[in-house]
Amino acid sequence: MYAYDELDRTIINERVSEFRDQVKRRLSGELTEDEFKMLRLQNGVYLQLHAYMFRVAIPYGTLSTKQLRALAHVARRYDRGYGHFTTRQNIQFNWIKLAELPDALADLAEVGIHAMQTSGNNTRNVTSDQWAGVAPGEVEDPRIWSELLRQYTTLHPEFSFLPRKFKFAITASDHDRAAIKVHDIGLRLYKNAEGETGFEVLVGGGLGRTPFIGKTIKPFVHGHDLLSYVEAILRVYNQYGRRDNIYKARIKILVHELGIEKFAQEVEEEWLQMRDSALAIDDAVIEDIRSRFSYPAYEKLPHMPEELKKAAHDPHFEAWRKNSVFPHKVPGYAIVTLSLKPVGGPPGDATADQMDAIADLAEKYS
Repeated sequence: MYAYDELDRTIINERVSEFRDQVKRRLSGELTEDEFKMLRLQNGVYLQLHAYMFRVAIPYGTLSTKQLRALAHVARRYDRGYGHFTTRQNIQFNWIKLAELPDALADLAEVGIHAMQTSGNNTRNVTSDQWAGVAPGEVEDPRIWSELLRQYTTLHPEFSFLPRKFKFAITASDHDRAAIKVHDIGLRLYKNAEGETGFEVLVGGGLGRTPFIGKTIKPFVHGHDLLSYVEAILRVYNQYGRRDNIYKARIKILVHELGIEKFAQEVEEEWLQMRDSALAIDDAVIEDIRSRFSYPAYEKLPHMPEELKKAAHDPHFEAWRKNSVFPHKVPGYAIVTLSLKPVGGPPGDATADQMDAIADLAEKYS
């Protein structure tokens, strides 16, 4: 888990206070729904036909058990006893009353969770490989770079009103579990022939009504240059992206219409003007972020303990193991997944009791 510092906590708490005042003005009639719309979207709140929907960010898909229990509390106290985990590592609550939203945000802020930029035309939650940090064969933990991007993009004044929403994904494995090819910017972390850490950068991917596979805009960007190159892409998109048609406003349409060669040329020209600016990443910054991630004290364990050998004779256990247990980077450990695809139910839904049960399992075995 990444450990938030005092600045992180201050920003989250200030945002809760601001939103509480905005909700108060909306409920009193001081703000119309049209005036309130942009303010609520900055805090992950959508207006549905039946109620407001509240989307909460789970940066790079990592939660502590304390945070998971806080999500269970919100589901139980403010919603209808369940939440919906999304493909892009968020959770949504679909039945929260507007008057209670500030209290829900405040409860989540106590454990370092927020809803900033989970909706609206800005840079969204940075997602990563769901096995980041424990997957065999990783170049390094991609969550370190995901956190760097999260800090850089959160509340960035230049990119708060983009032509359309903008999504990042990052992986450090050959097997792309983060689906980087269907994101606005996809980043594959690897080491080049000289042993330098950097990224293959893909741009213009996306699904929806007009699906596109992202194209490689630059085969290798050094880690020190990541933020400046990403900003160059965002600047070009912000300048040339369409704002007259919501269905043609995503960067995938711009890349398709300009062509990847022309788009890459525009980005390169923009980047060369700013490459050596304050956006150049110092090693100390990366090391500071790396130091804020805590890892367990792994024990030396047998690869095939006797208990596992005995359980393997149970066909039900063996069927579960083949579908839900995967190799870990540390011998003697395993990655275990829990499916949120029930038979006859909506995929992604989890009740408050189920969230608490998952937290219990994580505390006992993880």
